[in-house]
Amino acid sequence: MGQAHITGATIDAPTLEFFQRERAKALTTREWRFRLAGYGYAIRDVEGAQIVTLLPKGTELGVLPAQGF
Repeated sequence: MGQAHITGATIDAPTLEFFQRERAKALTTREWRFRLAGYGYAIRDVEGAQIVTLLPKGTELGVLPAQGF
């Protein structure tokens, strides 16, 4: 398992809204992650935080807020 550097950067509002819309469409968290992967995003759980990364290189975009996901 690789190390992650949590920067604490937040994700911009339009991208968060996109993630929320996709989460509303999905029945489970697993389905939501699968849907996001189709758009080129991945979510990793690191030290109690959810880090959004870009596929396939794993470039970190930021941390998802705790509420709403």
